Amino acid sequence: MFLPVLTCLAVLSDLASQRHVFLGGHVGFDSLPDQLVSKSVTQGFCFNILCVGETGIGKSTLMNTLFNTLFEAEEASHYQNGVYLRPRTYDLKESNVQLKLTIVDTVGFGDQINKEESFKPIVDYIDTQFETYLQEEMKIKRSLFDYHDTRIHICLYFIAPTGHSLKSLDLVTMKKLDSKVNIIPIIAKADTISKSELHKFKIKIMSELVSNGVQIHQFPTEDDAVTEINSSMNAHLPFAVVGSVEEVKVGNKMVKARLYPWGTVQVENESHCDFVKLREMLLRVNMEDLREQTHARHYELYRRCKLEELGFTDTDPDNKPFSLQETYEAKRKEFLGDLQHKEDDMRQMFVNKVKETEAELKEKERELHERFEQLKRMHQEEKRNLEEKRSDLEEEMNAFNRRKVAAETLMGQSLQASSQSFRKDKKK
Repeated sequence: MFLPVLTCLAVLSDLASQRHVFLGGHVGFDSLPDQLVSKSVTQGFCFNILCVGETGIGKSTLMNTLFNTLFEAEEASHYQNGVYLRPRTYDLKESNVQLKLTIVDTVGFGDQINKEESFKPIVDYIDTQFETYLQEEMKIKRSLFDYHDTRIHICLYFIAPTGHSLKSLDLVTMKKLDSKVNIIPIIAKADTISKSELHKFKIKIMSELVSNGVQIHQFPTEDDAVTEINSSMNAHLPFAVVGSVEEVKVGNKMVKARLYPWGTVQVENESHCDFVKLREMLLRVNMEDLREQTHARHYELYRRCKLEELGFTDTDPDNKPFSLQETYEAKRKEFLGDLQHKEDDMRQMFVNKVKETEAELKEKERELHERFEQLKRMHQEEKRNLEEKRSDLEEEMNAFNRRKVAAETLMGQSLQASSQSFRKDKKK
């Protein structure tokens, strides 16, 4: 009786002793990170930046300064009828790392008198990129390995350096975008206001964002390697930046700067602006985190809402595991039922239309027949009147002819009598 129990215990003891296996030498799976790095470098990376701001606020200049190159860009006018987005993709290479960079500019943003719907084209563009990725993901034969991901990874929202407060357009637009994209607010052309005003302006901006419930991107602090730098950089938001592609000689070296009559503003001087902080956070430290946040947070939220709209759930009404095949069959039956119902409605509508048309045609035919009979009666009446007039005219013509003959006879008799009397008188 106790023998099976002892046997089970012995087996469990053997299993427990087999769980801890020590390697006798080097195997090699510790090279997995190196393999991932090599594969990623071979495949290349993509990064998509959305620049939102008014025309002339310095979006293109900052992008040129940020990537230390001159991108092709057309100057936009202030007379656009609406807001449209202009994406441009560039292939960059630094060392042996290739980057497919897409910069999306909001042309005409804030230039219209009625700015109520200025955010809508931006939201539609972001949703369109999510929808395109979702459609590719749901294909039977997918090609996500070499798929050009156009989802927006970061939105740089350019704030005009007024020194007072955010505009209503800024608050409304950021509120509409914060659940769809990582937003980093930046104060453009920060060299136009003093340091004291800039500090107060930053505090005012963050206070208004918090009071209006706008969620801007916070750099992650979970990783010990970047906790310290990201925590300090979160305290510097929004970044006050200055962009310039011109090099000015300061001391014994050439630096990117803006030259004014009163002095020089160096772009990479942290005491002048926060450009270096923005470049560090955006490109060197948190680029991969921004890509991951876009996929894991914003795209997943869009995907979940989209699938819920289509009726998909993780569990059925009985809290049983979700079956895609059963849901597909149910949706297919529901769709076919709706299609059949619509077909029946269309057929019934067609029959009703045919009946209505036949009734209208019969009514038109009756009216035409009545009209024809009426015209026929009128024609017969006119014909009878003409016959009567014709008979009257013929009688008048006959009477006229009789009178004419009588007149001619009378005239002939009178002429004859006159000639006879004339001859008699001549003889006498």
